[in-house]
Amino acid sequence: MPDSPITTSRDFAYWSGEPLCSAEYLTPHILAICRKLGAKRVLDLGCGNGALCRALQNAGFSVTGCDPSEEGIQQARKALPGGDFYVAGVYDDPALLGAGDFDVVVSTEVIEHLFTPGALPRFAARVLRPGGHLVLSTPYHGYVKNLALSLFNKWDFHFTAGWDGGHIKFWSRKTLASLLAGQGYRVTGFAGVGRCPFLWKSMILVAQKT
Repeated sequence: MPDSPITTSRDFAYWSGEPLCSAEYLTPHILAICRKLGAKRVLDLGCGNGALCRALQNAGFSVTGCDPSEEGIQQARKALPGGDFYVAGVYDDPALLGAGDFDVVVSTEVIEHLFTPGALPRFAARVLRPGGHLVLSTPYHGYVKNLALSLFNKWDFHFTAGWDGGHIKFWSRKTLASLLAGQGYRVTGFAGVGRCPFLWKSMILVAQKT
């Protein structure tokens, strides 16, 4: 991985190859979940540089990626030449993606950056087939982890306060499940990933469109 970003968007920096920190511990779980759900068509919502799209396609899924950053999509097209990519984000019209009938919408480490987080499940619902699934990851928060952050004085580091485009929402399993339920989803699965139990780096929720 290079020491500095190759391209920058309005809010984020994108590296070629793998995402900055999350691919190693998230991607195997995302692939396993998509297989378990029997998915064929998958949308990566907030696909960044396309690394997850490439992994999904290599695993045999038909993949579409979208991201609001033109620079990110340029990197994605380099990572997966001939891939199906769109410059669009959760605040845009899902019709920009054409006919949406996806089995699964995957969105990894995106919702914590959104001022209006409900826009993400609403966008996903518009492009999912009836009974389709949203697979959503975000940094994990719970009592034990929050206590550890306080004891070791890590909140300033964790808040990424000096990073434009950093984290602005911090989710627990309960609050994220509540958001999804309020948007018409039924939560069907949870996994903590990365690090040891209850100090997980991230969590993955699986929710079915109802």
